[in-house]
Amino acid sequence: MEELPHVVHEKIRTLSAEGDLLAQKQRFDEAVTRYNEAWKLVPEPKANWQASTWLLAAIGDACFLGGYFKSGADAFSFALHCPEGLGNPFVHLRLGQCEFERGNLPEAIEQLARAYALEGADIFGQDDPKYFDFLKSKISPPTSGVW
Repeated sequence: MEELPHVVHEKIRTLSAEGDLLAQKQRFDEAVTRYNEAWKLVPEPKANWQASTWLLAAIGDACFLGGYFKSGADAFSFALHCPEGLGNPFVHLRLGQCEFERGNLPEAIEQLARAYALEGADIFGQDDPKYFDFLKSKISPPTSGVW
């Protein structure tokens, strides 16, 4: 996989770190703005870069936490097409949660089930239990019977 030029990578990391600090302060609109500034620096084709995956995950997470579920779903959906996005439990979890909140329940089930299959119940531990409760109501329990 090709590497981003060092100067570009450092600018992206700096802007992303600023976005992270804003998100920690629950200033999600400002965080998304900062992440989007970093996103503009990612060269085309954007789906080819590892940085795209983690940057889109940051954008999507800030959108989810800020209540912008369509924008969050869009970011996570694109992240699935970036290096190591498909099969990333966090990407699948947040995409499923965004789709749940948007009322797109078939897609929510698909993505939440992927997150669960990849990471187990622990991935739901920091979030509202409604997401795991919803998933458990839609899929069969594991053969062990223990969620």
